Amino acid sequence: MSGASRILDDLAGVAGGALSALVGLRDEIDALLQAKLLEALRRLSLVRREEVDVLEERLSAMQSEQARLLDEVAALRERLGALEERLSGKEPPAPESPPPAL
Repeated sequence: MSGASRILDDLAGVAGGALSALVGLRDEIDALLQAKLLEALRRLSLVRREEVDVLEERLSAMQSEQARLLDEVAALRERLGALEERLSGKEPPAPESPPPAL
């Protein structure tokens, strides 16, 4: 019986060693995959969410400013047309439509 017990102990030791090797291999594969993924993401030149939020705010402010400027230009064209009419004594030209907003 001691011979059978010894064989079982040896098999248990081999199985334990194999299991340890597999766990180590799994950890190594995980680390390698993580490194590859991080490298791929770095090459994509992705931006952080905070940077996108800042750009969206700037874009919104610029669009508001553009709309304000278009309104101002339309008002100035109106005034110019009225002045030209007064100076020439003729009827005012048809009002121009403002350029489309972007």
